[in-house]
Amino acid sequence: MRITRVYTRTGDRGSTRLVGGQEVPKDHPRIGAYGTVDELNAILGIVRVYNRDSKASAEAVGRIDQMLHRIQNDLFNVGSDLATRAEDRWPGMYRVGTEDVTRLEGWIDVLNEDVGPLKEFILPGGGPVGAFLHQARTVCRRAERDLVQLLREEPETGEGCMRYLNRLSDFLFVAGRWASKQLDEPEFYWEKPKTS
Repeated sequence: MRITRVYTRTGDRGSTRLVGGQEVPKDHPRIGAYGTVDELNAILGIVRVYNRDSKASAEAVGRIDQMLHRIQNDLFNVGSDLATRAEDRWPGMYRVGTEDVTRLEGWIDVLNEDVGPLKEFILPGGGPVGAFLHQARTVCRRAERDLVQLLREEPETGEGCMRYLNRLSDFLFVAGRWASKQLDEPEFYWEKPKTS
């Protein structure tokens, strides 16, 4: 793909074009869904910057960075899928699916072995890498909600992206805990209110 001009002026009227050329308003559920996925991708970029500058071992930094790099690429595929109506898909178009979800599940299982059982709900924070991963998790959940709205209106969009985002939010939770442990960042737990 080659982009020669960044601005198109289409957005000046509050609309944008999908991959197939159809012009839609910028508040269309499809635009909302892939816009939130784009926001999520940007947060993961921030996580990767803080991770590379962290004091964790080179092995830990490289391990999570490799995963996040792959996820960022996956999210571009999710965004491409969401920006393309079913009738505008082309033969051979890559669509996130079972293989990608299975990869995330494998990573969750591996990282989860290192963090131990969860004692209580976790408050986001503790350190920049863990905190940004928890922020990414909440944005991922919003992307799921946006996608539910789109699927309700356009079920032909398909559920591959939904399954991927659902599993990704689980991964981001576990990765946040794992990163905090590797970086010796504290985990803060929710304190249940005392009842009399």
